[in-house]
Amino acid sequence: MKPKNRKIFDEEYRVLEVESQRMTIQGVRSGEVLTIVTQNPEAPLSAADYPPGKLIALSDPSNAVPN
Repeated sequence: MKPKNRKIFDEEYRVLEVESQRMTIQGVRSGEVLTIVTQNPEAPLSAADYPPGKLIALSDPSNAVPN
């Protein structure tokens, strides 16, 4: 059984808007709107990489292999 807060990783999202440090997305099924903020100014978000309308999925960083 998955914890409730992991449901965001089971959703597909449509990109609504991208600014240099923020991306606003909306869940395709749920309609939930989320804003992702990057804390790394060396890696800004780009509308070229994430054009409005693009479908994306979020990945769980806790599943990443440690360095």
